[in-house]
Amino acid sequence: MTVVSASLGVLGPLLGKLTSLLAGECARLKGVRREIRSLKAELTSMHAAVHKYTTLQDPDVQVKAWISLVRELAYDIEDVIDKFIHRLGNGGQHQGTFKEFFRKTSRRLKTLGSHRGIANQINNLKIRLKEVKELKTSYKLDDIPSSPLEHSVVDPRLSALFVEEAHLVGIDGPRDNIVNWMLESENSSTKHRKVLSIVGFGGLGKTTLAREVYRKIQGHFHCHALVSVSQKPTVKKIMKDLISQVPCKKDFTEGIDTWDEKKYIEKLRELLHDKRYLIVIDDIWSMSAWDAIKYAFPENDFSSRIIATTRIVDVATSCCLGGNGRMYEMEALSDLHSKGLFFKRIFCSEDYCPDVLKEVSEKILKKCGGLPLAIISISSLLASRPVVKDEWERVKRSIGSALDKNRSLDAMNSILSLSYNDLSPNLRTCLLYLSIYPEDYVIERDILVRRWIAEGFISEERGQSKQEVAENHFYELINKSMVQPVGIGYDGKARACQVHDMMLEIIISKSVEDNFISLAAHGQTDLANHDGLIRRLSVQHINLELTPILANEEPSHVRSLTVIASTCIKHLPRLVGFEALRVLEFQDCESLHEYDMNGIDKLFQLKYLSFRGTNMSKLPSGIVRLYGLETLDLRDTHIEELPTGIIQLVKLQHLLIGNSSYVNPYGETKIPDGIGNMSNLQVISGFNIIKSSLCTIEELGNLIGLKELDVQLDGEGSQEYKRHVETLLSSL
Repeated sequence: MTVVSASLGVLGPLLGKLTSLLAGECARLKGVRREIRSLKAELTSMHAAVHKYTTLQDPDVQVKAWISLVRELAYDIEDVIDKFIHRLGNGGQHQGTFKEFFRKTSRRLKTLGSHRGIANQINNLKIRLKEVKELKTSYKLDDIPSSPLEHSVVDPRLSALFVEEAHLVGIDGPRDNIVNWMLESENSSTKHRKVLSIVGFGGLGKTTLAREVYRKIQGHFHCHALVSVSQKPTVKKIMKDLISQVPCKKDFTEGIDTWDEKKYIEKLRELLHDKRYLIVIDDIWSMSAWDAIKYAFPENDFSSRIIATTRIVDVATSCCLGGNGRMYEMEALSDLHSKGLFFKRIFCSEDYCPDVLKEVSEKILKKCGGLPLAIISISSLLASRPVVKDEWERVKRSIGSALDKNRSLDAMNSILSLSYNDLSPNLRTCLLYLSIYPEDYVIERDILVRRWIAEGFISEERGQSKQEVAENHFYELINKSMVQPVGIGYDGKARACQVHDMMLEIIISKSVEDNFISLAAHGQTDLANHDGLIRRLSVQHINLELTPILANEEPSHVRSLTVIASTCIKHLPRLVGFEALRVLEFQDCESLHEYDMNGIDKLFQLKYLSFRGTNMSKLPSGIVRLYGLETLDLRDTHIEELPTGIIQLVKLQHLLIGNSSYVNPYGETKIPDGIGNMSNLQVISGFNIIKSSLCTIEELGNLIGLKELDVQLDGEGSQEYKRHVETLLSSL
């Protein structure tokens, strides 16, 4: 349920901020503590209510409406609190004793009523808070049961179990590979049990492959059974289903409905202990589910086999532990097989397609990305439409919006949404954030992690830093097959990820519905029909039609602005108007020099700033007053010198410059004099050690939090080189 996950993503950080205020110096001011405690109490209650609604599979319209009000209210409260803290703390530039801070803060507090109307804004928010609370009562939302109602919906995976072999495409190779492995020890002296786990993204055909292997080899076994586990498994039901498929004496199942879990497992073990069995356990969602049932399958040295399917890598690994297991990772269909399946479903021929439809077919298949479920769903939709190019183009453009509306795409929407709904609220928020990137975009782990932190999605937990928690979220999305890993390093970890086009359509649909991300992209924009304030704006394309819409938007509530490879960015609202920005990224924008950067120093909330891949040659002077900045990314720009005032950015953690290409990885930029003052730096990259002064290199030794130093050393053999190297080693 999108509206819940995104709203929790707003309320969580806000409650954390209120808790910090109560523990900080501001709470000692007369009247402030009482207001903060009252605000926190009301929002904590709302947070609990919203969390309760995460259990609802199909929330009613009043629930959605109320949560939407809570979400927008939480955004506005956080904006006002941020301004409040900024005014009291003088933009984070406070120095001196607590008494001096208290005296200055008290003076500022007395003038807040007339200073930009913050006092009036707080009062207005308190009135809105009361109204939202009263609406919850009038809607009778408290009467909604805390556990989800069971809906009698058809399991979309059923069709995979009964599809005819003649209708399958591209499955022969994987099936025969697995069959050979499953039967290879038939004539050998070792008769150990084997477990195969099939893992992959939802809709890749794991169930279909398992079923085909099952059909092919079931005759080699004394007994065989196939059962689906689901997200909320019941051990009794699973065991009962398995026992019903295994031959046994009539009196064996006497009193079966009265058995407890232990008895079911004992009985199934008794049935299987002297048999060569083949068991398929389809769709396992957790290691705990596997642990609950695995002991029902005895290791009886009859060459028995178990096949498990799952979307989660950790679960797949757990299933095949023990030395006799194998994990098979599903792959997308090749282009040839994708075309064959697509055309076979529409034209009853694998190699026939009218010439006029070939180009649009390629585009649709590209979006399907080799996902059999997507190909089948969209080809079924097209089969009911006129064979006309304009009609197919219309379907291609509207695939995202059609997911929730067209019955032909119900199965695909359900399958992909199963994975999304299985995520924790924090992970859902992080996943929805990926909708800011265009199709096929390679999303770098480090950039994504820093952006999540800057947005306030990440909190420290159980002794882990925000960086560690955010990286765990990144790897968990890979583990759950929500995104595909890119660039696996020597340590086995992915340096980046990509989102499958169909999953991207799902998360864009959910993001737009919940006003989480607003998009301006090629052939896709929700700004024209946008209802409410823009909170996060991703601009991938600006055309003449979009220009007046952007000009009329109110930018003061935008929390992140991402502009990727866009021209005509001069038509964006002026930067000074984006006063609530936490994240600002211009990437690969050739016309950035046309955009007005004046007023950048007014963005007091800015934590992440990137000009990567732009033609910028000089930084705006106001950057040295962005005192809350944590990341400054200037890679692949023409900037060769940083302003001297950059060392005032004492909260900066990541300072990145230079050329990231392998041909010329670094420029001639020297390390800023006084860098020892920037004690929070964790990553420095792209600087030239030889161009930097010896005193500056010595100052690197003051940066005790530094984790990564990526610099250039040239001029080997010279006296200057030796002095700089000796100084660097001493500093390190």
